[in-house]
Amino acid sequence: MRLYLTLSQQASAFMASHLPQLQRFFYSHYFFGGLRQGIGVLLPAVVLISLFQLYGPGMVASIGAACVAVIDQPGGPRRYSINTMLGAMLLGTLIAAVTGLATTHIVLIWLIVPALCFLFSMLTVYGKQGGLLAFACLLIMTLTLRTPMAPHEVLLYASYSFLGSLFYFAYSFLAHRLFWYRGEQQALSVALFATADYLAARARFYDVNTDLEACYRELILTQSDMTEKHQAARNVILRELPTGRHRSDRRRYTTLNIFIDMVSLLDSLVATHTDYATLRRNLPDSDVLIFARDALFKLSDNIAKIALNTSRNQRTTERNSTKAELRAIEYELEQYRKNGLAQNEPEVYALLVQVLRRLRNCAHIVARMADHTRKADASALVDLRLEKALNRFLSRSELRLGMITSNLRLDSPYFRYATRVAIASVMALAASAVFYHFLPPQNSSAHAGTHGYWIILTIIIVLKPGYALTRQRNGLRLAGTFLGCVLALLLFNITSSLDVYFAVLVVACILGYSLLQVHYMAAAVFTTLYILLVFHFMSPGSNFVIGERLIDTIIGCVLALLCSYILPWWEYNFMQSLARAARNANHRYLASGLHYAELSRKVLNAGGMSQAELEQLRADQQEADVAWRLARKNSYIAFGNYAAAFYRMMAEPVRRQRHVPELNHLLIQFHIMSSQISAAIPLLAALPAVPQGIQESLDAIDALLQDKNAEAPASIETEGDLAALAYPVRQMVKAAQLIRQEMRGLEPAQPLPTLGRIKPRKAAGQA
Repeated sequence: MRLYLTLSQQASAFMASHLPQLQRFFYSHYFFGGLRQGIGVLLPAVVLISLFQLYGPGMVASIGAACVAVIDQPGGPRRYSINTMLGAMLLGTLIAAVTGLATTHIVLIWLIVPALCFLFSMLTVYGKQGGLLAFACLLIMTLTLRTPMAPHEVLLYASYSFLGSLFYFAYSFLAHRLFWYRGEQQALSVALFATADYLAARARFYDVNTDLEACYRELILTQSDMTEKHQAARNVILRELPTGRHRSDRRRYTTLNIFIDMVSLLDSLVATHTDYATLRRNLPDSDVLIFARDALFKLSDNIAKIALNTSRNQRTTERNSTKAELRAIEYELEQYRKNGLAQNEPEVYALLVQVLRRLRNCAHIVARMADHTRKADASALVDLRLEKALNRFLSRSELRLGMITSNLRLDSPYFRYATRVAIASVMALAASAVFYHFLPPQNSSAHAGTHGYWIILTIIIVLKPGYALTRQRNGLRLAGTFLGCVLALLLFNITSSLDVYFAVLVVACILGYSLLQVHYMAAAVFTTLYILLVFHFMSPGSNFVIGERLIDTIIGCVLALLCSYILPWWEYNFMQSLARAARNANHRYLASGLHYAELSRKVLNAGGMSQAELEQLRADQQEADVAWRLARKNSYIAFGNYAAAFYRMMAEPVRRQRHVPELNHLLIQFHIMSSQISAAIPLLAALPAVPQGIQESLDAIDALLQDKNAEAPASIETEGDLAALAYPVRQMVKAAQLIRQEMRGLEPAQPLPTLGRIKPRKAAGQA
């Protein structure tokens, strides 16, 4: 046994190192999307310059294509991207014309630029797609400010910009049609890698040498990222379901089955909240913990291999077996049972049995996922209950004009953000005018927009609705721009070959787009290098533009940071509403699960029913099962939103943080509640009847999640098969009580009456 432990520790250390990050990146949809975007942006310029020697029009067409390429992000719903790209084409052409006409009139620039910044920043009310459309429109506005244009030049500029955007739209549409399956595989691969990271995070809980709180923080962050990646995969894979009438349906069934098993694996992992503190306290030197850790690391490594093979369209032929760990755990449990642990510490023994069952189920699911990659003739789903319900798991977007008009008020975070961007643009124009007055640029016209456009571009990239994200982007943008300028200087001093410059330009463009969602600083490095090379082709012979861009970037970052304090909207303003949303999502998750369990019990006790009544009851049960799955997905999303906002708040100044202990406790209790609901509902569905004590506990949980007074029974039934149900029900009762208590702590404190000079004390956690 000790020899096994030594070898196992070495194996787990080896497996703990993930597949190389570069390998994951180059086979991901991030790189594939960046390659698609880079080619689509550069191709108009290459064609116009190489065939017709139209340098200026070629660059303008590429600018138009670049604005549409901003929206063509990997991992999003394709239908929404198409509509948003069409909007960017039309709005971008109109903005290019309006801004071009204003470039020769300083007063018009000072009026139009802030107005457009405010207007398009308000589009963030429509979520991610609205934000991308806003950035695309503001991007073409700032790049149009670069050079003053006469009225007759504006029409040509807008026409070339429209043709470039039209080319990219057609090119993107064709690329997606040709490589649709590749896109599905890569989106699924990213979600699988996130799932592998989640398993590795859970494995660290079984290592007694790690800090438990640090493990929880890592797990919550990993789960939040995984939830986002899973939803992105849903939006890609479920957008067009197989009908059985096309030859491509077999490939779609393969990706669908892997996706369904991936979600099933996640459900099995979070099906209960394991009390790791109890395990560590009672069994600090137990071999079971080591075996469980190693098994999870092996499963994580297997999923990472499946993810890589899925993205490469290859079969998974080799994987690490967990049979040794599972059998070792079984042996240890048998020894514990013989030594009386099941009688002396029943809850601890039940936890160990629970861990074994979960690991065995996960190993079975991972093996089935690997089998899917080897079968090219799939013609049915692994879970037929989802045959007609998969499209209900897609995310939906709502577009209404009223969403903008209803937010035109000072207490709206979107209005405050748009106001900050507009004020920052005015400050950028003023800074560029002052900068030009004292240090006129070389080889440029006497125009404030010469510097202003790059400063404004930096501001719209860096300035975000939240303070924490703005501050983070500031540092990354400055570091990336500085490194990009250094690389450009080195390149210009090493060689003067235009062929080398163009090759570097292509690589930098592709990597800049590819890394935008993966590593922002690296994306800023390659984007800066790419733009500086573009400027060199447009006006060769001067390196002054490198220092000019660096100074403009510093000015833009400083202005963005200063403006982040104008009408700020701190994260704590959102926390109470996000906490209520997470609590309500858990309540709906519980209610839908109890309804499913009730119908399942009716099916079990369906003796004496007619065949028609039984079929209708089973149909209702299947519908309730789908509703419960949807509620589970929504509870994960609500929890991810809450966790992300909480960690953003923790990155803000300390004096802007409110109710940190209460919010942190809620974070843990929401996680426990959703996990225990996942564990309890299948057990309840398998019972012929719910005992009175458990039913009273469930009623109390339901009331507490609705912020009502309720008392749970002091003891519940634990005989026979009910022992496995007693633990999650107790944990749910405790979590519901703490959620209600902490939610009450978030409410504003009532003012206390003053007596003489005695002033009321402020509530805990308030400034």
